[in-house]
Amino acid sequence: MTAQQLNIANSPERLEWAWQGHRVEYTVVGSGTPIVLVHGFGASIGHWRKNIPALAAGGYKVYALDLLGFGNSDKPAIDYSMELWQSLLVDFWKAHVQKPAVFIGNSIGALVCLMLATNYPEITLGAVLLNSAGGLSHRPDELDPFLRFVMATFTKLISSKVTGKFLFNQIRKKHRIRRTLHQVYCDRASITDELVEMLYQPACHPNAHQVFASVVTAPAGPKPDDLLPNLQCPLLVIWGAADPWTPINGANIYKEFSATKDIEFQAIPNTGHCPHDERPEIVNAQVLEWLEKIDDRAT
Repeated sequence: MTAQQLNIANSPERLEWAWQGHRVEYTVVGSGTPIVLVHGFGASIGHWRKNIPALAAGGYKVYALDLLGFGNSDKPAIDYSMELWQSLLVDFWKAHVQKPAVFIGNSIGALVCLMLATNYPEITLGAVLLNSAGGLSHRPDELDPFLRFVMATFTKLISSKVTGKFLFNQIRKKHRIRRTLHQVYCDRASITDELVEMLYQPACHPNAHQVFASVVTAPAGPKPDDLLPNLQCPLLVIWGAADPWTPINGANIYKEFSATKDIEFQAIPNTGHCPHDERPEIVNAQVLEWLEKIDDRAT
């Protein structure tokens, strides 16, 4: 299955937008209050294929885009960061959305949505965070000495001109992608050939290794506990409770701030890092119910 076949089969029309000289691919479906979907590391618009139709049918105008460096968007050899993607999304909002929107993200995409909700309240009606990352990468003080050594060694090897491309070519093999998905999806039936292909195809781009190396060696970005004091809009935090990458104890900071902020928390048992893809029927229902509350407050 080719990337083009995936696009036709699993998403609406793809559109292109030029940002700082780079091509960014996006889609838009439906009408009503705008929603902007922001995928996680290595993913793309297609990771929302089980959510876009339900959200659009619920009466919302749904935007989704491939972040620069991922999916079918350009993959320039530049320094990637949380701040870069925040700037991309702010400019995307200015160019296409132009009304206060709800930003929904998974993993690092959720952290970007939290950044938007706190740094750009004028464009944000609310945000939904799905298994939010605490940073683009692990901070050294978050790791024990052994894991710190392992991560330092890996980043050195993946960044090397001698070993980097070889190592990346091993990582991107389909059987290794599938093995990684087995770590973070509880429901093995959700790990389809289509999903593996969706992650594999962008990794075949000539610059994919450089993007990967830049991302894994980039600064972690802001911490949620530094952002949350500035939160002004409602927040829905959804967590796959069996996620080994961003364990559910990462939700504790949101529970703490729920005493003073408008934060609602929902845990989904027996679910991994990507609840929107693994348990879409649950996530779609939770999001639509929460969105209805947001709409009621706005009227």
